[in-house]
Amino acid sequence: MTDEINEKEAGQPEERAAPPENRRRRVLGNLGWALSGAVLALLIATTWWRTSGKPRMDGRASASDVKGGERKILFYRNPMNPAVTSPVAMKDEMGMDYLPVYAEEAPGGARKILFYRNPMNPTVTSPVAMKDEMGMDYVPVYEDSARGGATNNATVSIDPRMVQNMNVRFEKVERGDLTREVRTVGYLEYDQQKMMTVTTKYAGFVEKVYVNYVGEQVRKGQPLFEIYAPELVQTQQDLLSALAFSAKMASGADGGGGRPMADARDRADALVAAARARLGYWDISQEQIEQLEKSGKVVRTLTVTAPSAGVVMKRADGLEGMALKPGMDSFHIADLSSLWLSVEVFEDQLGWIKTGSLADIDLSYFPGETFTGRVRFVEPQVTEKTRTVPLRLEVKNPSGRLRSGMYATVRFHPVVARDAITVPSLAVLRTGQRNMVVVSLGEGRFAPREVVLGNEGDGKVQVLKGLEEGEEIVTSAQFLIDSESSLREAIQKMVAAATMK
Repeated sequence: MTDEINEKEAGQPEERAAPPENRRRRVLGNLGWALSGAVLALLIATTWWRTSGKPRMDGRASASDVKGGERKILFYRNPMNPAVTSPVAMKDEMGMDYLPVYAEEAPGGARKILFYRNPMNPTVTSPVAMKDEMGMDYVPVYEDSARGGATNNATVSIDPRMVQNMNVRFEKVERGDLTREVRTVGYLEYDQQKMMTVTTKYAGFVEKVYVNYVGEQVRKGQPLFEIYAPELVQTQQDLLSALAFSAKMASGADGGGGRPMADARDRADALVAAARARLGYWDISQEQIEQLEKSGKVVRTLTVTAPSAGVVMKRADGLEGMALKPGMDSFHIADLSSLWLSVEVFEDQLGWIKTGSLADIDLSYFPGETFTGRVRFVEPQVTEKTRTVPLRLEVKNPSGRLRSGMYATVRFHPVVARDAITVPSLAVLRTGQRNMVVVSLGEGRFAPREVVLGNEGDGKVQVLKGLEEGEEIVTSAQFLIDSESSLREAIQKMVAAATMK
């Protein structure tokens, strides 16, 4: 057998020439296997040390050391995320053990965890570490950081460049009168104080009519119709007779006559005065009486004229030839130099609107033009169904363009608060339970402040308590600042509760 082997080795001289290269490959292969074995042995040894309670390679004590009381563990932290901690030993999602943090290793000494808060909702807390519905770990709140925030009264500090990027705007707290717009609607109607009815105080017959249409414009003194009245004819005759008798008595006085003649002249003058008064009581104008005395002739028909300028609102049907009785309406005339505007306001707005208050009036018939009205009358009672109060406004109409029945929009601008502290309405954060504003403290520092509000109007609101004139407040981006401040405030409350416990 040995001889055969020797013969094979003797018959293969070429293979003997390559031993150095093969030997090199074998050496390298053996070194690779040796290194792999060493790494595997190191991993096994490390695992054994962790599970058997031997001293750790990183210098930290294991759980058995803690049980022996050698080193005090404050808490455990996630090996991949140091911000995630736990009061007890546990494993993360990858199966790695949480690392203990000892008292001598904690920065600044021991940090006491007060509680854990929800990362999405700071008001939701837990006494132990846990996860929320989305699988996110609760964030620990330490005693020192919480107290540090409490000492700042929830003040927020923002870099000036960030303030500019957030487009934060400021405005000074002002003092002055606060006005509020009260908007309502209404319709125009005739001024009841300038509406006239043409009637006669004597019986007669209409013989001729000069104004025949409703809506016709008339001027003061313009003839409306002629009327024959027997009483008027008799009174005219009485006046002319009295004038003739008075003239006769006056001419007879030149011849003397004594006391009886003087009494007769006085009675004649009294008859003239009585006839003139009787015609005046029947609305016969002074001009017409003077014309009668000058002509000395009785006028069969008397002309009835318009008592004022205006528009004929109503005319009796079949007026010509009609027999009129005393007090019977023949014409209705409305003076359009001014109109009334009927509107309604709510009862809580009545305290700002009084008799004499001015209002701006817009009508769609005249776009771009604003009229002015003044409150003339306020109804003494509130309408029960609508809880509103009717008002009457006087609107001047010198050009006569306004008409009764036109629809109008009315805007009052009453002063609801005088010498009041005011801020823009947009600067107030309204939570439903309280009202907050963000006050600028300078140098990029901001602080929320609770305020008590009063009346509101024209984009501003009255501040009854909480601000002083001249303070600077934030009017934009205050929601971002307040959210950070609210977080600190919530932490303060939690710290206070934990401290009491």
